[in-house]
Amino acid sequence: MAFQPTEHQHVRFNPLRGDWILVSPHRMKRPWAGQVEKPVGEDIPAHDPKNPLCPGVVRPNGEVNPNYESTFVFTNDFPAMLEEVPAPQESNDPLFQSAPARGTCRVMCFHPKSNLTLPLMTCQEIKTVIDEWIKQMLDLGKKYTWVQIFENKGAVMGCSNPHPHCQIWASSFMPNEPKLKDTNQKDYFAKYGRPMLMDYVNKELEKKERLVVTNDDWVVVVPYWAVWPYETMVLPRRHVSRMTDLTETEKTSLADIIKRLTTKYDNLFECSFPYSMGWHGAPTGPCLQDDVQHWVFHGCYYPPLLRSATVKKFMVGYEMLAQAQRDLTAEQAAEKLRVLPEVHYKNA
Repeated sequence: MAFQPTEHQHVRFNPLRGDWILVSPHRMKRPWAGQVEKPVGEDIPAHDPKNPLCPGVVRPNGEVNPNYESTFVFTNDFPAMLEEVPAPQESNDPLFQSAPARGTCRVMCFHPKSNLTLPLMTCQEIKTVIDEWIKQMLDLGKKYTWVQIFENKGAVMGCSNPHPHCQIWASSFMPNEPKLKDTNQKDYFAKYGRPMLMDYVNKELEKKERLVVTNDDWVVVVPYWAVWPYETMVLPRRHVSRMTDLTETEKTSLADIIKRLTTKYDNLFECSFPYSMGWHGAPTGPCLQDDVQHWVFHGCYYPPLLRSATVKKFMVGYEMLAQAQRDLTAEQAAEKLRVLPEVHYKNA
């Protein structure tokens, strides 16, 4: 029997993390009798006077939001990290180690209207979001080693507020995920003399098996090593190490890519598609003067939905105790996304 990647289980290597994922495509044939999520509500008002992210509303700490007409950024009222805290005592015990962790957390509203998610915004409005991301990176990156921009969209991904927004956490340390990527990209560059993700995006453009959307400056693929069912990676065609290195043209074309990708996501199951997403680039703060040519700036989208708007992928059992596992192959997922229309189903 000849091996068929869409029929037979196999493992795939993730060079960014240095680990493996189990692919089990035959499991897509099994019936589902597990948990079903509630359908995503579509009746969100443009303005809710009780929503603490809306313009003119009083937040829990007593501060009043301005009547903003574009993006709006404020320090999180309930931050995971603070700037001024005591440092733990050093320990010589290898089993009980701790270290200082300082930082700040900000919330960034994309738009004054609560019912306008990114795929429903105009490209110019998304470009304004990108400009604000870069402004925040420049500000926080002067001091902090890592600035993590991320968006949790949808209740199924833990988002407690439907207003379109993201969070920005800046830390004095480099978190685990970017630290792994830093190490593996550095090792690849030392071995081959080229940035790993530039080699990767060029090979994906040649193969055309996992492409989702492209334009003159950006390429979106379902990574060969994807874990989440419809996971995607946003990659630049030009070697860019940080978001702050983008040209005006690249910012504009990135807005186009974000709108097209998120529209396809919504069109897949005709719902406001949930995901967690974020941007990774070279570290900042004390690393701003370091040689970071091994780094390639990129974005990651991790959506949980698998079969429909109500059935999600669970990361439990084998995933938690052994290694990541997926059913749908990356190629199958890319094909499903690629052929979807780029006009949002609400506007079709």
